[in-house]
Amino acid sequence: MQIKFIAAVVLVGVLAVMSAYTVETGNVAVERTLGKVDHEEKEQGLNFKMPFLTNSIEFSAKEIAIDINDLTPKAADNLSLKDLDVSVFYRVPQHRVSELMVKYAAAAARGQDGVYMPAYGLLYREARAAIYEQVSRIDSLQLHKQRDMLQNEVLGELQGRLERTDPGDIIITRVVVRALNTDPSIEAAIRDAVEAEKRLEAKQVQVEIAKKDAEIEIERAKGIAEANNIINSSLTAEYLQHEVNKALQRFADNEGSVVVIPANMQGFDLILDSGQLRRGGN
Repeated sequence: MQIKFIAAVVLVGVLAVMSAYTVETGNVAVERTLGKVDHEEKEQGLNFKMPFLTNSIEFSAKEIAIDINDLTPKAADNLSLKDLDVSVFYRVPQHRVSELMVKYAAAAARGQDGVYMPAYGLLYREARAAIYEQVSRIDSLQLHKQRDMLQNEVLGELQGRLERTDPGDIIITRVVVRALNTDPSIEAAIRDAVEAEKRLEAKQVQVEIAKKDAEIEIERAKGIAEANNIINSSLTAEYLQHEVNKALQRFADNEGSVVVIPANMQGFDLILDSGQLRRGGN
């Protein structure tokens, strides 16, 4: 009797252990009984199932990273990249995990921690195709400068593909281009383009300096012209006559000076009032 009791206790204990399981935070479990999937996902914490008949599969509902490495897509100018490494991050709403498990059973992948990642294989294929599609729209010389745009375009392309087949079931959270290496010949072309751009910028600076120097010279010339105009406007006939008179007076005061004036006064009409001289002679 005692042996039976002990056996019963052991059996109950075994059944209890086999029927109880825990789900980690951020994950959900999907139960399958005799081949039928229960579409009510089991959330984190302690859960129970029918021993022997029910199998529970734990899936991640957290953000999942897919690393896609060593890609060699062709750019818009038909030149292939040497190496392109991209990480795509996605998550599946908890209440949609069981549907994706059924629809993409072969696409689920098991992580190192034993937790399955829903539709992982599907995401890998679609992400790879989206990357090749978007790279083909950008010239190889521009890819380094437009890395952020490439990430956004891949995200939009991939999300659009998933919405057409599984609307609301898979959410792409971000795309990160981890490495982008072009062909050595392309790298040389990029360096040449950068150097040419720098030379062009230097030439533009020189042009601007020359323009400023020219503007300064123009302003200086304007100032000189205005000064000359002022001087010319001040040299009236009366002023000149006055200065000539003062000069003649100084000659007259100096008894040792001799002033020779042509009889016809030729040339003196430029500085002397010939009319006044004639009046003075009379």
